[in-house]
Amino acid sequence: MRRSSASKAAVKKSSCNGEIEWELRPGGMLVQKRFSGDAAPGPMIKIKVSHGSYHHDITVPAQSTFGDLKKVLAHETGLEPEEQRLLFRGKEKDDDECLHMVGVKDMSKVILLEDPASKERKLEEMKRNQGVFRAYENVAEVRAEVDKLSEKVVSLETAVRGGTKVADKEFVMLTELLMVQLLKLDSIEADGEAKVQRRIEVRRIQSFVDTLDNTKARNSNPISRNSNAVSVTTNWEKV
Repeated sequence: MRRSSASKAAVKKSSCNGEIEWELRPGGMLVQKRFSGDAAPGPMIKIKVSHGSYHHDITVPAQSTFGDLKKVLAHETGLEPEEQRLLFRGKEKDDDECLHMVGVKDMSKVILLEDPASKERKLEEMKRNQGVFRAYENVAEVRAEVDKLSEKVVSLETAVRGGTKVADKEFVMLTELLMVQLLKLDSIEADGEAKVQRRIEVRRIQSFVDTLDNTKARNSNPISRNSNAVSVTTNWEKV
């Protein structure tokens, strides 16, 4: 639930009874701001506000406007004033209309509706957030599979470097499994940070495929591998 950053927010209103300066007290009650020597503020009224399945009892000065009432409701509902529509006796009221001038009294009922455009924006934002979350989950699943395959890539590379002859089908099968994960990544629709994570995994898979190609070439050409070993030995002998 969103709350105003200030527990006491002074609000000047060109109001129903001249210019009055209101302040929001802790708990969301709107009262007339008092200065030294001021008389007691005007009468307060309690308004029953219906918001869907929720009901709020709001206490405000009798001479408040509907705009003032929206500011208090913002504390209770999390809806910003511009996201609210207030109806009294079946008619929507403007922010500058005064409560007492349209017949709002103590224990009167007011209906609060969320502005349709605001609701639509929130639904779209919710859908985007859900899409981002799903993309994160999908990328994470691929990352877990690639982690398992990376262990096999390291094992093959270590074996070949150690002089063990490995069957070509081992390289082919592992490369195909990595390409399957690459296709999964390609099918994930992602934006923002999820898109960055997807790109990281794509590059990671490509690096493993390159490693497999190089290791396979080394495995298929043992003479070259042995020549390299001799060359290294010769260099050490020169030192």
